[in-house]
Amino acid sequence: MPFDKTSEQWIPWNKGKLVGQKSPLKPQQVWAIRVRLQLAGKKRDLALFNLAIDSKLRGCNLLSLRVSDLRMGAEIRSRAKIIQSKTGNAVQFEVTKQTRDAIVDWCAAKSLSNHDWLFPSRKDRTRHLSTRQYGRVVESWIRSIGLQLLLGHTKIDSTVRYLGVEVEDALALAESIEL
Repeated sequence: MPFDKTSEQWIPWNKGKLVGQKSPLKPQQVWAIRVRLQLAGKKRDLALFNLAIDSKLRGCNLLSLRVSDLRMGAEIRSRAKIIQSKTGNAVQFEVTKQTRDAIVDWCAAKSLSNHDWLFPSRKDRTRHLSTRQYGRVVESWIRSIGLQLLLGHTKIDSTVRYLGVEVEDALALAESIEL
């Protein structure tokens, strides 16, 4: 933590900042991302996105899935149960048809067997995709549908606080800028 010389006490790094969970995507945003991934032929990203939406698992749990966690024989299960690493609680979720199809396409494209990571690292197939790389992938999905509003913020509220202006003024400014 930084040291404030005027008050001679430690200042937390997040003082005055909003941290924590982000707002969920709206249905039309989910649809827009899904369509872009399908049109671009991004099989891994489509499988990853669809499974993230279906399961609502934390990134670390999503990335540490093996093919066998979802596939029995040649079929992708319509229901899965995963133990969360953080809480130790079981999470059960439906795997929709479009997600099952995306996973089948991804596994076939990469010739993944049951013991493989579902989302292996591109550099080392003995490791799964890193959470840092997953963050970059998610950011690219968000950018693809234009959710970067102003000054790199994904929420207008963040821009409003940063600039110290009213929401209406920030929206007017955002509308005047071509993205």
